[in-house]
Amino acid sequence: MADGCGRPEGLMTTATPTTYAPPAPTTPSRPLGVAILAVLVGIYGFLIIVAGALLVAGASAPALFGAPSSIAGLGGLTFGVIVLVIGLIILGLAVGLWHLRMWALVLTILFLLFELATYGLAGRFVSLGFIIALLLFIYLLAVHRHFD
Repeated sequence: MADGCGRPEGLMTTATPTTYAPPAPTTPSRPLGVAILAVLVGIYGFLIIVAGALLVAGASAPALFGAPSSIAGLGGLTFGVIVLVIGLIILGLAVGLWHLRMWALVLTILFLLFELATYGLAGRFVSLGFIIALLLFIYLLAVHRHFD
């Protein structure tokens, strides 16, 4: 026979134990300025990569057409590869900034310090590049607590 719930008689049901599920980890909030900065750094890195690729292609063009290689061609090729690698590093910084990684913050701050020193050694303290680098430096120091 069945009881009132449709279960056969004699079968006992036990309640399944409930387990405690910890709350899902919260993702740190990305400040809008950091998101914009990451996108702009990414665009800058992409443009540097394109410039490096064009330099490599330009330095490789004489070799493609059978012209004798020269030191200038080899120097141009080396410079193009260096620019390409720098562009890849900058693109990596953009990804790190987007994901709020501490290493990206540190490397970006070091890059900005290098920029500030370069402008300072050239005596261009009132140039637009110096002012932008200084503002970005100050902003990244202000939002450093969002990075892990």
